[in-house]
Amino acid sequence: MDQRQGDGEVIVEFHRVGNSIKVSAIDAKTYVEVSIIAPLDSTKKQMTDTVLQKLDYVLAKRKRDE
Repeated sequence: MDQRQGDGEVIVEFHRVGNSIKVSAIDAKTYVEVSIIAPLDSTKKQMTDTVLQKLDYVLAKRKRDE
């Protein structure tokens, strides 16, 4: 989580869906949620890093659009 641009707590959830894993990240301050679908052979770190990058992207985009 050292790479995160955000300043708040993030909830990360992992749910197996068939042959994939759905990873969701929710920013506790803004309640913005993003998800990714990852292959089963991905590491937890890979999945977490990817979903946090997506969350950072969405939060930055919303901030720019304000």
